[in-house]
Amino acid sequence: MSTDKDELPIEDDFAITEDDAQPQVETAKINLSKRRTIDNLLEERRLQKQLADFDFDL
Repeated sequence: MSTDKDELPIEDDFAITEDDAQPQVETAKINLSKRRTIDNLLEERRLQKQLADFDFDL
């Protein structure tokens, strides 16, 4: 393990272009879509369990 503290060059002249921002938006949409799918499946499972537990002999 080195104890020397070498300074690394830092490049501050980068810019976010339209192409860089696009994948983040698509990823967010995909994640939201996956989350909605999971929520729907959990809700369906909860409703199925309630239906199974319901006493139909009223």
